[in-house]
Amino acid sequence: MTGEAAPARESLASILGGRRGAIDASVPPAAFVVGWLIAGQSIGWGAAVAIGVTALLGAFRLFRGEKARAVVVSLAMVIAAALIALHTGRAEDFFLIQLLSNVASALLWAASIVVRWPLLGVIVGLVLGQKTRWRQDPVLLRAYSRASWVWVFGQYTLRVLVYGALWWSGQVVALGVARTVLSWPLVALTLAVSGWVLYRALPDDHPGLRLTTSEDRDEDQTRA
Repeated sequence: MTGEAAPARESLASILGGRRGAIDASVPPAAFVVGWLIAGQSIGWGAAVAIGVTALLGAFRLFRGEKARAVVVSLAMVIAAALIALHTGRAEDFFLIQLLSNVASALLWAASIVVRWPLLGVIVGLVLGQKTRWRQDPVLLRAYSRASWVWVFGQYTLRVLVYGALWWSGQVVALGVARTVLSWPLVALTLAVSGWVLYRALPDDHPGLRLTTSEDRDEDQTRA
């Protein structure tokens, strides 16, 4: 049982892009706040700095041979955030997309649990090449459901509460700080807690996340 825990948690981290992905996501908001402050709270300069830093970071990623789609999506999100802030004239609106995306994520993850398709199980099942076979095991289904609630409340809802309060009060600098603190550190904590909840919900004699179904056992016996 213990031997299965390490690869399973590693798989959970890999689907989130790891430390690098979270750090990359927190750089543009920080750049926006720095540009906004240096230029005397100019949204235009803050947006320009954020877009420029994102473009440079994307060029570096492309130079290292990483996928262009991820770079383009990241740049597009920053440009969209900048356009919203420029349109409304409120610097805090640069963080509005992030706030709304976490609202959507919290609702989606909660709904997936209610309909018995917990997203944590869906994602891990895809990573482990199991597709939806994990749903055939009611114990594993229940464990994924419990662990998914950690993501709903421990990550997405927490971000919504923090971002929402700071956005409502127009705390631009605090939003930039929160965006950094609630990126990789929070993801790492969520992974650790959800992993603990997941394995606590499985009995000692359970095969673990790399579930061996009856079809797999029959196939192994045929090969033997």
